[in-house]
Amino acid sequence: MIGHEVGHHVQNLLGISGKVHDLQNRLDSTQANALSVLLELQADCFAGAWAHHADKYRSMLEPGDVDEGLNAASAIGDDRLLHRAGKTVSPESFTHGSSEQRTYWLRKGLDSGDMTACDTFSVAAKK
Repeated sequence: MIGHEVGHHVQNLLGISGKVHDLQNRLDSTQANALSVLLELQADCFAGAWAHHADKYRSMLEPGDVDEGLNAASAIGDDRLLHRAGKTVSPESFTHGSSEQRTYWLRKGLDSGDMTACDTFSVAAKK
């Protein structure tokens, strides 16, 4: 979770958050929310990229840390949280992405260590 918040800090430093927020102000609420989810998924990917390098250059990860992180990403996906709360699982109501999405993007950052692999916005545009 700390890595995810560091990911948001990186988004702020790179100006990504500001651009997304400016665009959200010009869109309807459904489109704006979809961009918010992409921003959150990118923060997950950035967290993975940070962990990749933290381990590669500083040996900061302990055995089980990656699995624990992936399990946490899966456990806090919006689909699981809504289901546990007894609410209807609707992607339009997501705030951070599904368990599958969160795990995918965290893993993408972990495996590559490359922030350019974390362009959730371009990938979404191609779908």
